[in-house]
Amino acid sequence: MTSPVSFRLQGLLSIAAGASVANVYYAQPLLADLAQSFALAPALAGWVLAATQAGSVVALLLLLPLADRLDRRRMLRLQIGALVLALFGLSAAQTATGLLLGMVLVGLLGTALTQGLIAYTAHLAPEGERGRMVGTVQGGVFIGLLSARVLSGSVAAVAGWRAVYLLSAVLMAVLSLLLWRRLPALLVPVVPPSWRVLLASMATLLRDDRTLRERGPLALLLFAGLNVFWAAVPLPLSAPPLHWSTAGIGALGLAGITGALLAARVGHWMDRGFAARVSLAALLLMLAAWWPLLGLPHSLCLLLLGVVLLDLGGQALHVSNQALLLRAPVQQHGRLVALYMLFYAVGSGAGAAAGTWMQARHGWSAVCLLGAGIAALALLWWARCRLRR
Repeated sequence: MTSPVSFRLQGLLSIAAGASVANVYYAQPLLADLAQSFALAPALAGWVLAATQAGSVVALLLLLPLADRLDRRRMLRLQIGALVLALFGLSAAQTATGLLLGMVLVGLLGTALTQGLIAYTAHLAPEGERGRMVGTVQGGVFIGLLSARVLSGSVAAVAGWRAVYLLSAVLMAVLSLLLWRRLPALLVPVVPPSWRVLLASMATLLRDDRTLRERGPLALLLFAGLNVFWAAVPLPLSAPPLHWSTAGIGALGLAGITGALLAARVGHWMDRGFAARVSLAALLLMLAAWWPLLGLPHSLCLLLLGVVLLDLGGQALHVSNQALLLRAPVQQHGRLVALYMLFYAVGSGAGAAAGTWMQARHGWSAVCLLGAGIAALALLWWARCRLRR
């Protein structure tokens, strides 16, 4: 039986997960500075973000599944060490090629480390506490996401964009020392499958795992809806009559910190068998959030209320999805998380593209209608899956 896990170790895992995922998002407020430093045309500046996301996809397809074959503690140690080197290299990049290569490596290693920490936590947790512990670490991830843009914009304004990645490299180096000393060993499969067989088995998991087939599309719709909002909202906020600064728009994300703080509680409810109630409440919150969001640009209070509801529902649903998936045998956790996050990646990209297009063509009311439609579709999908069960 798995031994209880100390609160100190849970806190360390949460901090490490939040710090690692932040590296994937630091570049978003820095695009103008990066384009100027490397003489990139404005049309090419987006390739910086694309390179980071490309690294994330490679990590999900090729690197994260190895968590089901190798010693997970050793993998985490190697990944965080490699991430430290990649961050130091990125902070010293002198050419556009070096910048893009550094972004690919940071996206790859940051994503692999973040999701690997979640899979490790699920393996480490006692059966009756798995949902709560995964929720705690996922809360750290969410705080890392929320704070990354604000932190990178603030540091860059004072010391330049290189200082962002240099500071992160130092932070990850400190965390690597702590993780090296404090991560307990886990059992490794006695006869681990080959890498090729492991990758081929992902298609089998997608076909046979009912929870993944139900929760994967739900994740796609969940993150499509979130990114419809977050990709589109800078346009009306920065335009007349509001004229918000980039820092102000980035700080809006902090309104969603309530969802991160509730993550561990959501996991606890999952452990107690309240999966259906949590999922339904989360979906209803995400649907209801679009009504106060219609108040933009006339009411800041309604905007903040909508952000809190949207992120609270999204975070609760995300934690419940992962808690259900990670009830599977621990030998499958790496591949299940990788497949689930691929749904996340597709939904995020589609939602961001659709949100900005809708705002540019039809305005904010159309964006809210699109977001509410996606939330309603997610609710219908969940109801269909419940009825089929």
